Amino acid sequence: MNDKNLVVKGQNSWKEMRQFALTNLKQSGMGKRENEERIIEESQYLIDVFELSKAFDTTQPVSYAVSNIICSFVYGNRFDYDDQNFRSAVDQAKKNTQLMGSPSLHQLMKGSFANRKKMTELIKGLQETLNPQMCRGFVDCFLVRKTQLEASGNMNSHYYEDNLLVSVVNLFTAGTDTTSSTLRYGLLLMAKYPEIQDQVQVELASVVGSRQVRVEDRKNLPYTDAVIHEIQRFANVTPVLVHCASRDVTFQGYFIKKGTPVAILLSSALQDEDEWEKAYTFNPGHFLDKEGNFRKRDAFLPFSTGSRSCVGEGLAKMELFLFFTSLLQHFCFTPPPGVTEDELDLTAVVGFALSPSPHELCAISRSDKD
Repeated sequence: MNDKNLVVKGQNSWKEMRQFALTNLKQSGMGKRENEERIIEESQYLIDVFELSKAFDTTQPVSYAVSNIICSFVYGNRFDYDDQNFRSAVDQAKKNTQLMGSPSLHQLMKGSFANRKKMTELIKGLQETLNPQMCRGFVDCFLVRKTQLEASGNMNSHYYEDNLLVSVVNLFTAGTDTTSSTLRYGLLLMAKYPEIQDQVQVELASVVGSRQVRVEDRKNLPYTDAVIHEIQRFANVTPVLVHCASRDVTFQGYFIKKGTPVAILLSSALQDEDEWEKAYTFNPGHFLDKEGNFRKRDAFLPFSTGSRSCVGEGLAKMELFLFFTSLLQHFCFTPPPGVTEDELDLTAVVGFALSPSPHELCAISRSDKD
């Protein structure tokens, strides 16, 4: 097979796997009430962990909570935060995404192989207990589709073990680190700007009260919605994406051949000084009109756009909204003792996704504060 055919085969495989993932996620509740309940349930586990902590690093508990949402889709169940296999897999995945932004290729390869081995073992366990009449998650649906195609005589489809493993890795990579890093940035920013945190909590108390926040409340929480959007814009956790040109194209006078790797700088939109009044300042006003209503911005592209936009955009938006509001209902986030708001460092750690520098926060129960 020549290089051109290999490229075409790879593109067709990517399209098929992307469409299968989208279809499966939608059928399993992405963006619907069932998914909302999953996130709300998981937010309670996260709240329980925060209540047991004094000054603490948010990295692990937030990563475990967000990862469990993907686990529920991929494997059909969540894991306890003290499950050692789960902790090891999430911690290693976090380390791998950070190594992607470093020259430590040997460590990255070693970590990637270790994580793939763990995922392979989980997939094998699901395969051994597979019930085609009751799919538990994405892996089951993939295996059932593979079996159906082979039963019909199609032994050369895109549904084979390596593609399943790559699909699972991609779902976890795209669905865990970016969302958890954004949420951690959100909590850090609330501790750094307590006046903004206060305004969010005043709005939540006024509109929602003490009941659980629901997705449908978003339209009545313009300031909170603006803060979450500004967290995504300001944090800019995925500043660069690399794709290949799907066809020959001339762009701004430059000819780009089909298959050429192209770097997309999302930061060029999210930090465009012609689009944002205070591009390098955390300012929820970017998403509010003069009357205090939420306003959309064309340059807000944290999930990219077009056919290569993030598969899990709907899921990520729901997670950020429900986790953030649930935590802000229960806690006030402050710097640890001996650290001022000004001393909280917003510098990012470079990796596949940008994440906050190591730091600790205090989560003060609002019931105690009152």
